Amino acid sequence: MGKIAADLNTITTVGFDLAKHVFQVHAIDAEGRVVITKAIRRKDVLKFFADLPRCVVGLEACGSAHHWARELIRLGHDARLMPPAYVKAYVRRQKNDAADAAAICEAVTRPSMRFVPVRSVENQATLMHHKVRELLVGQRTQLLNALRGHLSEIGIIVAQGLNNARALASLIIEENDIVPAIVRSALEPLVRQLVQLDEEIGQSDRAILAIARSDGMARRLMTVPGIGPITASAFAASVQDVSAFSGPREFAAFLGLTPRQASSGGKERLGRVSKMGNRYLRKLLVVGAHAVLYHRRSSTDALRTWADRLLDTKPFKLVAVAIANKLARIAFAIMRGEASYGKMPA
Repeated sequence: MGKIAADLNTITTVGFDLAKHVFQVHAIDAEGRVVITKAIRRKDVLKFFADLPRCVVGLEACGSAHHWARELIRLGHDARLMPPAYVKAYVRRQKNDAADAAAICEAVTRPSMRFVPVRSVENQATLMHHKVRELLVGQRTQLLNALRGHLSEIGIIVAQGLNNARALASLIIEENDIVPAIVRSALEPLVRQLVQLDEEIGQSDRAILAIARSDGMARRLMTVPGIGPITASAFAASVQDVSAFSGPREFAAFLGLTPRQASSGGKERLGRVSKMGNRYLRKLLVVGAHAVLYHRRSSTDALRTWADRLLDTKPFKLVAVAIANKLARIAFAIMRGEASYGKMPA
């Protein structure tokens, strides 16, 4: 027992593989020698780390990682979160919990490793608003598609678009000769759920709007064409340390809005956009870019003028992605400084 305690005092770096109930620990000393490798039950995790001297603890940025990082920081440890894709390269041979913990322990010591900032509970709550809204919108789309599919079986077809799909819901609610009563009674549960989802989505929108208005960075981002409260709030909550990026192009690459490279021998080969990084932020920017293009005639600012010139030679959707890339770079410049693109919203 004394030898174990002495060994624990030499630990400088720990690889901590997260799980629901059984966690894996891989600890090394200053010279890289393995001191301990063991599985720990959930109830024993905090006690184990409380007995360790202050050390670097590496974790993959996955479910519950921010919670455990906050707990380890409270105990005095230097908790560092890493993207799982960056840790995978250090896994040797077979994949299991022990191998994962060893890979995490090695990856956290690499000087070139990039780390994920540890989020606060408040920051996670803001992002939960966005995730919940995204889920509800997806469920609403499923219901509208179900209504379209069922009514097409009896010959009722409407054009694409959200408003046209809602016209189908009104056909179910109102008594008419178009939809038979027996069909209306079958589809009424879908319409009731649709109404409830609209109310819940409206509540989420109002909550996100309040968060965006109370955040200085989000308010500055809302001055950019194509960036509204939802996009501004998502950026302000997701990108906590913009100084981690070397410049606007790297930030756009982080969002997956730059071409995928397959270059070799000094010859550049660029393909389609990589679609790597944060999918939610990328989607919001592309949707905002479409809004910029649809309303470009009513304004003559530099962004829309540039978009008009591109549309003379490029397809609409390609220009939309190019605008999204431009919006990402503008957002980076705003987040890095204290300036705004236009007049601040009230």
